[in-house]
Amino acid sequence: MKRFLSIILCFLMILSLCFITAGCKREKASIYFLNFKPEVATVYEKIADAYEAETGIKVKVVTAAANTYEQTLKSEIAKSDAPTIFQVNGPIGFRAWKDYCADITDTKFYQFLSDKTLAITENDRVYAVPYVVEGYGIIYNDEIMQRYFALPNKKSTLNSAKDIKSFADLKTVVEDMTANKEELGIEGVFASTSLAGGEDWRWQSHLASVPFYYEMREMHADTDPIVAATQIGEVAFKYAENFKNIFDLYINNSLTDKNLLGSKSVNDSMAEFATGKCAMVQNGTWAWSQISEVNGNKVKAENIGMLPLYMGIDGEEHYGLCIGTENYLAINSKASEEQKKLSEDFLAWLFSSETGKKFVRDELKFATPFTTLSTMQPNDPLAKEMARYMNNGEITSVPWVFVGFPSERFKTAFGDALLEYVQGSKDFSAVIDTVKKEWKSER
Repeated sequence: MKRFLSIILCFLMILSLCFITAGCKREKASIYFLNFKPEVATVYEKIADAYEAETGIKVKVVTAAANTYEQTLKSEIAKSDAPTIFQVNGPIGFRAWKDYCADITDTKFYQFLSDKTLAITENDRVYAVPYVVEGYGIIYNDEIMQRYFALPNKKSTLNSAKDIKSFADLKTVVEDMTANKEELGIEGVFASTSLAGGEDWRWQSHLASVPFYYEMREMHADTDPIVAATQIGEVAFKYAENFKNIFDLYINNSLTDKNLLGSKSVNDSMAEFATGKCAMVQNGTWAWSQISEVNGNKVKAENIGMLPLYMGIDGEEHYGLCIGTENYLAINSKASEEQKKLSEDFLAWLFSSETGKKFVRDELKFATPFTTLSTMQPNDPLAKEMARYMNNGEITSVPWVFVGFPSERFKTAFGDALLEYVQGSKDFSAVIDTVKKEWKSER
């Protein structure tokens, strides 16, 4: 009996160890993706479910709130269960997170990249790879624009939105539309200029990229504009008045009183545009899902168009949309070797498997720089508009110089100064002073 009980106990101990070992393996067979894009958070959750169903590997997805990614990453990376896949915001982001970026030179994910020069490298090794190419400008509803151009008393001599080739053209059309807004059935020409906390990135980053592109190109002609922006210690903000031109056009021809803009979000702006309350909104190719999925959307895909960010700079008629990326994926170098491999496998699956590619094209709606998706680019109207500009040999795209801005603190200070200007507590010279001072101190 004693021998029999001993055998039973040994068997139970072995069985327990097997369960513990299996449990550990199941726990290890997981990765953690920290997502940068709130607008596609639900899509990534569906992707995680699909990947687990196909492979048995669990993907934890956490999405940072708008404009809080760096803060969230700092918090999460310090945890024992840290992200295994995260994003860096271009060269400046890599500089801050390089100690956590694993060498991914030999991964399939990097090999898929159609233009290897797009990757972030150091000492001939690859540490982050862009996964989407996007464009932004002024999105317009051509149904409303056609109503304007059909007005018998219109002041503009142009015949369509596509004829707008300069800030002078844009200003004439916009201000005349404002004068005729009741006849056009709109509350304002532009959607609200979102200036709530964390919602001002369209101005302090995206819009500001244009004047600084021209400044970098002229004052540092021997250096790539983005690289120049990452290196120089001081800026003149030479084209500040041009920035003010278009910013004033937005706030003075909006459907929202400027004193209320401090409470407006990007979602507010996109809902206003989608429901036909306005004719234009500044945003990018990622915004079609935000428009099409708004409850009560009235904007048809065939009526979507985009204009460059004209602001009165000489030669701007030869420039198109702002096209580039700030979205680079990296793998956590502090993760275990198993988790690094699992993370590499997940990224390869997402951008090369039939299931993954369908998610990328149809739900994430990313225009990607990968050979595996060369025939599966998004078919939405904003992606088509970007392609139209990129395929025009007479037009030069404006690169995303804002990825070289000194820091998030710089951009926040810029946005705060813009809000104070809009509310009347500062004049625009104070905005210029803030930009120059913060650039220098942050750099």
